[in-house]
Order: sequence, then structure tokens, then C-alpha cells
Amino acid sequence: MCGAPPQGRSLEGVDLARETVIQGHVLRAGNPVPSAYIRLLDDNGEFTAEVQSSADGYFRFFAAPGTWTLRALSPGGGGERTLSADRGVNEAELQLS
Repeated sequence: MCGAPPQGRSLEGVDLARETVIQGHVLRAGNPVPSAYIRLLDDNGEFTAEVQSSADGYFRFFAAPGTWTLRALSPGGGGERTLSADRGVNEAELQLS
């Protein structure tokens, strides 16, 4: 059983003083990309987790503070972004080629 809080758009009940949330949207030419696979890689480039974007291109991870790389894969292209995440909500937008 996964130890992550239930997924969804609401962060109600999530202690943002203790949790590090990485969330955002996958876009191509300004439009949401549904069903893209978003991988979370640690600062050594090692695979940590993967989620699929929602119908409106939304994704969310619960992680530890640190440097992370988000890599999105979908038919027709992909994209990547590195970010430094702290406790609380960390927003990330992934633009696909």
C-alpha cells in the first residue's frame, strides 16, 4: 500500500509544513496534455516515481525536499524540467515539444 495521501486537486488535510508537494500541468502549445507519463527523477537522475497526467494535464507528486527532475513523455514528444523543491507546494509547468 502506498503511503502517499489520497490523490486529487484538493490539499485539504495535507500538512504543508511537513510535506513537499510537486504539482503542475503538462502543456503542448498552450494546451493541456492528457495521459502523459510524468517521471520524477532524483538529483542523480535515478527513477523515483511516475504518474499519468489527468484529462486537463494535471499531475502531483509527494516527495522530499531537494532537487528533482520532471520528465514528461507522450505521443509526439516530451519535455523535461529540473526544480529545487522545498516543503509546501512547488508548482511546475512542463512544456512538451
